[in-house]
Amino acid sequence: MPFTKLVKNSAYFSRYQVKYKRRRAGKTDYYARKRLITQAKNKYNAPKYRLVIRFTNKDIIAQIVTSEITGDKVFVAAYAHELKRYGVNHGLTNWASAYCVGLLIARRALAKLELADTFEGVEEVDGEYKVTEAAEHDGEERRPFKCYLDVGLTRTSTGARVFGAMKGASDGGLYIPHSEKRFPGFDMESKELDAETLRKYIFGGHVAEYMETLADDDEERYKSQFSGYVDDEIEADGLEELYTEAHSQIREDPWKKDEEEGEKKSKDEWKAESKKYRQIKQTKEQKEQKVQEKIKALTRDA
Repeated sequence: MPFTKLVKNSAYFSRYQVKYKRRRAGKTDYYARKRLITQAKNKYNAPKYRLVIRFTNKDIIAQIVTSEITGDKVFVAAYAHELKRYGVNHGLTNWASAYCVGLLIARRALAKLELADTFEGVEEVDGEYKVTEAAEHDGEERRPFKCYLDVGLTRTSTGARVFGAMKGASDGGLYIPHSEKRFPGFDMESKELDAETLRKYIFGGHVAEYMETLADDDEERYKSQFSGYVDDEIEADGLEELYTEAHSQIREDPWKKDEEEGEKKSKDEWKAESKKYRQIKQTKEQKEQKVQEKIKALTRDA
């Protein structure tokens, strides 16, 4: 009989260290996180900000987050479902919407820091590669608000939507260290960015092209796939105007309220709302009384 070495013996199990919960769940890349949150010692506990971009099936979540010992703290956030306030009601997870969400969070962050007028960003969107630089503020030079892109577990392939959100935030006036290599339109051979292609993606030109192709080839499928656009009478050639208007409205008022939202409920109102569905714990006397009532009902029936 051949000798079989026991690999996982008691010594192995006694030394086994369980990985972090979010690593076990496959939610956090701790190798990347460690490098994103580690701050230099000579910066004296200055916060290091991350632009966190996450995509769900129906929404885009953008947050500017700083990490502390007690946990991560969100400085400002923006969501794709908020774009409905600015006239973008469909395609809330596409490249053009990702750019809008990036622009929205940038303008909100700068408005909160009272730097919105100092760092205007790129107002005339042309698709060129630009990085926010220092500007004059109150008679002295002020460096832009700096944050690092946190993509999570998203694949960072060329043209990925996560870079659309980053481009929007960069054009919005934030300083995010990056290169043009991952934008749609970058040619690996010539090492140059085609600004026209990038501009097309920012204004939903790729969606418009697909709409036109589908409308010509298969009208039934077009009506099914773009039913929301058809109902709102949005045509392919009207997408650029729609996104241009959204960009200008975001710059005008990044904290625009939803007209249909109504007034926010107070804490007391939410407390009263939750009490409606909460089961109140019975006292010992109430339980005993309930038992006696059941006994009486049984004896009465008998």
